[in-house]
Amino acid sequence: MPRLMLAFFCSGFGALLCQIVWQRMLGIFAGSDTVSAALVVGAFLAGLGLGSILGALLADRLTPARALLGFALCEAVVALCALVSKPFLYDWLALGLAGRVEGPALVFALCFAGLVVPTTLMGASLPLLCRAIATSLDRLAERIGTLYGLNTLGAGLGALLGGWLVVGNLGFTGALGLAATLNLAAAALALTLLPGAAKAAPFGSLPLWCLLVFLSGYVIVALEILWVRLLGQVGQYHAYLFPTVLGIFLLADGLGMALAARMVRRLPDPRPAFFVTQGAGFVLAALLIGALWLALPYPPLSGLMSVDHWRFTLAPMVVSTLLVVVVVAPPAFLIGMTFPFVQRAVQQDLASVGARVGWVQLANIAGNAAGSIGTGLVTLHILGSMGTLKLLAALSALLLLGWLWQAGRGASLLASLRARRWEAGLAAACAVALVALPGNGTFWSRMHGQAEGSFAAWSEDRSGVAFYRETAEDPGKPTGRFFIMGHGQGSVPFLPVHILLGSIGPLIHPAPEKVLAIGVGSSGTPWGAAISPATKEIRAIELIKPVLDTLAEIAAARPEGAVAALLRDPRVRFEYGDGRQALAQGTERYDVIEADAVLPQSSHSGLLYSAEFLEAVRTRLAKGGIYVQWAPTARVVETFAAVFPHAILLQPFPVLIGSNDPIPFDHARLLQKLADPAVLAHARRGNPAIGSLAQEVSGAAYHWRPETARDPASLTDMFPRDEFFANHDYLYRWQPRTPQQAQAVPPRATVAAVPR
Repeated sequence: MPRLMLAFFCSGFGALLCQIVWQRMLGIFAGSDTVSAALVVGAFLAGLGLGSILGALLADRLTPARALLGFALCEAVVALCALVSKPFLYDWLALGLAGRVEGPALVFALCFAGLVVPTTLMGASLPLLCRAIATSLDRLAERIGTLYGLNTLGAGLGALLGGWLVVGNLGFTGALGLAATLNLAAAALALTLLPGAAKAAPFGSLPLWCLLVFLSGYVIVALEILWVRLLGQVGQYHAYLFPTVLGIFLLADGLGMALAARMVRRLPDPRPAFFVTQGAGFVLAALLIGALWLALPYPPLSGLMSVDHWRFTLAPMVVSTLLVVVVVAPPAFLIGMTFPFVQRAVQQDLASVGARVGWVQLANIAGNAAGSIGTGLVTLHILGSMGTLKLLAALSALLLLGWLWQAGRGASLLASLRARRWEAGLAAACAVALVALPGNGTFWSRMHGQAEGSFAAWSEDRSGVAFYRETAEDPGKPTGRFFIMGHGQGSVPFLPVHILLGSIGPLIHPAPEKVLAIGVGSSGTPWGAAISPATKEIRAIELIKPVLDTLAEIAAARPEGAVAALLRDPRVRFEYGDGRQALAQGTERYDVIEADAVLPQSSHSGLLYSAEFLEAVRTRLAKGGIYVQWAPTARVVETFAAVFPHAILLQPFPVLIGSNDPIPFDHARLLQKLADPAVLAHARRGNPAIGSLAQEVSGAAYHWRPETARDPASLTDMFPRDEFFANHDYLYRWQPRTPQQAQAVPPRATVAAVPR
């Protein structure tokens, strides 16, 4: 058992490392939105489910020795899949088929095909391992619970250490190499036991327990998705957040299994324990979410975790991690205890141990997949976060009421409630949660600090949450902040730098007829893109659909404002979609492509700063076309300059301009255009407080031409270092490091030289 425990722990650690990397690689193929993420997770879980079926059918036909050998073989092949997954999943599928595949069904099918071999083997490993240890019925449930608990603990550490340390320091390829090493270690440990392997060949029906486990799996994964959304909102989504939630969830889940595995031998009837821990887990989850919602506006949390604050520094990240532990760990621990109780209920025959483990695991995985897809694609879209939590309250109440009805048959209602008072109390608590939980509007208003009596517009669906909040001080001059997934992403009136970022491309290009804007936000960047009368078409793509819905609501409430004017502009076409996918699809070329400012610390920002993304941009530029983006870090500048043969960096607000062709750039003329009365009038229509735009880019302008020395690209799809900012120091300003780069600086053109 000690060697098998270590082997299965390594297996879980390696599996989660693979999942983190595979999900990221397939996200490039499927898209970065919530729908695509749910499809990738669903494909992963579908493979695990298939493996459970095959393991259930195969395990009990094998001797314990052959089952042990089968487990080792599964781990070895998973290691091989990890090593070859980069050329297969990324080079061929993600890059080779990018833009050629449309429709969720086909995307899911290809993701499943890419993952089916390793995930099937992962799913089959538990039934095989359980058959290998099936030598005594007395301790079987304890052993199975212990092994699965350690596997889950390994998975939790794989998510935490993988997300916080391994990927950030080794990159995706290095992480896959470590995962393969761990899988091979698991196989080797199992093989050391082969010479001494055994040579020898009622609490409800198995289908009933499979149904119960399915519902339990649905509830826990639905809660996990809600935890990611709510705690991401609090912790300001970063690359470490999802691994933290997943890791804490799995660690607590595994500890719950480990404790329950020691309890099962003393339980004459495991059914009450199952229903109590399952019901208590949900009730505690709802209470902790409610407590967090109530506590956020008050000190000490308000001083660190408010949406108005920057939360990428040490103290807020420590607090957000502690909040993940407090909110996620206790309910995950309780629900994790249910697995050994289920095994105690179903394991009654040594001859069918593997089959019963496999079918129960399949039911759990199917519930997990249904929870992921049902919540990620359906209930969040239709019911929102609080509606989804209320749905889970109703499911938990029905689960407990079904047990009370079953256990109380033949007895009076009062006697049944007395005998099952814990279960009855938990059912009542679920019913209270169903009524007492706030609605979506009330919930998100408090989360975003909306003042009483002030105007707000918001929207939520499966792709995310957008919220606009106005101050109540001066109703005659409404101003407000715009939030997307907990990030302050601009304001209305628009931030001057957003207008500047959108306007530079059309002002530099001699004929900016067709413009593509990747990212909308508060719409300040698209507003800037509309600055030139020569522009005939502006296509603006936004990843979070509620952003567009919220802008429409703002326009309806403030018809005289700039948002309404932009939405009325016949040149502008807003779309919901993945900007990177849009580049991969079609052949249309643009005179100007520009990206809205995205914080480099935010999760998945690397997909918009990587060399591969910039190469995709290059393919969609028309002859003489230019690309414009914000330059928040030195690595962004290095990568940009490494990709574009012609590039310019403007200062002090760092803006990058790149092209396949020589750029018709005259710094003094650009400053004059920015000071032109017509340009300023358009800018001030978006924000009346703007004094000057020219001063933002009046500093030294660095030029890269084909002959200019440059650093290699430091940001790639496979290693987005800036996202993992806790592992890598970086500067917010690029400085020339070679004499040739320093000589690329033309004479300084200042704002003072520009006519006002």
